[in-house]
Amino acid sequence: MKLQFVAVLALTALLAACSSNDEELASTTGAGIDSAATGSGVDGSGLPPVNSPEYFNTVIGDRVFFETDSSQITLAGQDVLAQQANWLGANPGVTATIEGHADERGTRDYNLALGARRANAVRSFLASQGIDASRLKTVSFGKERPVSTCSNDSCWSENRRGVTVLAGGGVS
Repeated sequence: MKLQFVAVLALTALLAACSSNDEELASTTGAGIDSAATGSGVDGSGLPPVNSPEYFNTVIGDRVFFETDSSQITLAGQDVLAQQANWLGANPGVTATIEGHADERGTRDYNLALGARRANAVRSFLASQGIDASRLKTVSFGKERPVSTCSNDSCWSENRRGVTVLAGGGVS
């Protein structure tokens, strides 16, 4: 009998530790960003102001990823770029440089050309969403600037990317 009581007590303590109240849940569900990690936002949400470059980079996302040997924008990439276009449309004084990157496989020349195709694909998508193409420059780094350096697909997939780097002008 005593053992059953201890087991029930332990189970109750475990359930209490695993439960969370609505405030705790709300503080950690802002687009997957914990408010404690981002500081306090102007609106108290813990997120950076919506028109800030920090919001663009961390909440919307500054990059899209590509499949091997491809410059075709994935569905997930289209979602990110549509949000980037909305942000850029709301901040007409901001320009951007779109960087094209490749993984370490292939020759330097091949990867520079692939990076250029990727950067141009991102630029074309943003322009198709109403962003003036004169606000968007492109540059290819090929395989020269990896973010991950292991020689397997987990790293290669992180290096096959297009990155929108905000520059010039101010936010609205």
